[in-house]
Amino acid sequence: MLDYILAGLEMAASWQSILMIALGLLSGIVIGAIPGMTADIGIILCLPLTYAMDPIPAMMLLLGIYCGGTYGGSITAILINTPGTPANAATTLDGYPMTLQGKSLKALQMALYSSFFGGIVSALICLFAAPAIARVAQTFGPPEYFCITFFGLSIIASISGDNIIKGIMGGVIGIFIALIGQDSVSGVIRFAFGNRKLAGGIPLLAVLVGLFALAELLSRSNYDPKNDPARKAKIKISQERVTWKEIKQCFRAWVVSSVIGTVVGATPGTGGGIAAFISYDQAKKMSKHGDNFGKGEIEGVAASEAANNATTGSTLIPLMTLGIPGDGCTAILIGAFMLQGMIPGPALFRDHPGTLYGIMLGLLFVNVLMLVFGLALTPLYSNISRIPYELMSALIIVYCIAGVYSNEGSTFHVLLAACIGVASFLLRKLGFSVVPIILGVVLGDLVETNFRNSMILSGGSLSIFVTRPFSLLFLLLALVSIGSFFYKSIKKHVKGTAPVQK
Repeated sequence: MLDYILAGLEMAASWQSILMIALGLLSGIVIGAIPGMTADIGIILCLPLTYAMDPIPAMMLLLGIYCGGTYGGSITAILINTPGTPANAATTLDGYPMTLQGKSLKALQMALYSSFFGGIVSALICLFAAPAIARVAQTFGPPEYFCITFFGLSIIASISGDNIIKGIMGGVIGIFIALIGQDSVSGVIRFAFGNRKLAGGIPLLAVLVGLFALAELLSRSNYDPKNDPARKAKIKISQERVTWKEIKQCFRAWVVSSVIGTVVGATPGTGGGIAAFISYDQAKKMSKHGDNFGKGEIEGVAASEAANNATTGSTLIPLMTLGIPGDGCTAILIGAFMLQGMIPGPALFRDHPGTLYGIMLGLLFVNVLMLVFGLALTPLYSNISRIPYELMSALIIVYCIAGVYSNEGSTFHVLLAACIGVASFLLRKLGFSVVPIILGVVLGDLVETNFRNSMILSGGSLSIFVTRPFSLLFLLLALVSIGSFFYKSIKKHVKGTAPVQK
C-alpha cells in the first residue's frame, strides 16, 4: 500500500496534474457561481479535453470542476440569494441574511473554510476506506457484479422525485440506449434499425452532452436578462472578515457536518443537497445560537458548506469500489473512467492501483488549492455572476458540438447528441429526471453482461444469486433501497391525507 501511495503521490504532484487541478478549480468555481450552470455540465464540457491526457491529469481536471462547482455555488447563494447549484440551497438560509447585514465577505470566507474542511475530511476517508472495501470486492465474480449493478439501478427509486413510475421509465430508456449496437456476448447487432452507423452503439459522450448540456440550454431558452437577479443586483463585498473566535465557534459544526456529509455522500442516490439540509438541522439543534439560524447565523453557513463539500470525496467510494455512483456528478464520472479505459468496480483497484491512489491523493491537492484560490479571488466573486448568460450559452453550444465531433470525427454523432438533447428537454417538460436515464446508460450493459455470464456459470439457474453471500447481500440491499422508498412514499401519502386535528 505504501508503494502505491508513493507512486500515486508522484503522479498527483506532477506539474501536469497541478495545472489540470488549477484549470478545473477555476472553471468549476465560475460554472458553480452561475445559477443554472452546475458541476455536471462543467464536467461534460471538459470530457473531450481528457481524451489525449493521461488518466490522473484527466481526472484531476474533472475532480477540480466537481469540487470547485460545489463550492462556487455558495457565491451566488450568499450574494444574491440564488444557489448556483442545488447542493448550496441550504446556504441561502443564513448566507444571504449575512449579506443584507453587510457581512458578505465574512459569509464568503466561512463558506470557503467550511468547504475546505469538509473536502479534506472526505478525501482522507476516501483514501483509507476505499482500498479496504476494494480488497474485499476483488473476490467478486459475475454474480456479485450483477447484484452490485442491480443495486445501483435500484437507487433510481430514491432519485426519481415524487414519481417513481417516471423514474423507472427513465431507467428503462437509459438501458435501451445502452443496448443499442453490437451485443458484447454474442456479437449480434441489436436495435440498429438497419443503420450501420448505430452498429457500434451510441457514444457515451454524445449521450452525456445531449442529456445534460444541450437539454439544459434548451430549458433556459426563455431566459430574459431583465429578470435575472444576478444582472440586476449591485453587489458590494464588505471588508469584515472571519475571526478566530468564529472559527472556534463553528469547529464543532464543521466536524459533525463533515461526518454527515461523508456518510450521506457514500450512500448511493443521495448528494450534497440532502447532506447540507441534514447538517443544517443538526447544527441548529446543537448550537447555542439556534434561535438565530435563518437570520444570518455564521454556523448555518459553516454547517451547510462543510456537508455538501464532504460529499465530493465520499461519493467516489461506491463509484471506485462498486461501480455505483453516489450522485449525478459521479454518474458522469463513471463515463469519464470508462473513456480512460478503466471500468469502475471491484476490479479497478486490482488493475489500476497506482492510478487510483494518485486520484485520491490528488483530491487532497484539489481542496488545498481551492482554499488558496478562494483566499486570492474572493474580492472578484461579485463579478462572476454578471457573466452574460446569452454569451455563455452560445459558447457552450459551440463547444458541445466541437467536443462530440472530435470524439470520432462523425457528424452523425453530433446529430445524435442534438436528438438526445431535444428528447431530454421534452422529458424534462413532462416531469422526468435525467439522472435515472444516465444510470440506465452506464449500468445497463454491465447488468446484462454479468447476468448472462452468471447464467453460463450456473447452467441457467437463478440460485447462483442467493447461494453466494455477497451477491445475496447486495440483492437484499437493493430490496431495502426499493422498500424504504415505498415506505416513505406511503407514509407521506397517509400523512398528507390524514384529517387535521383541531
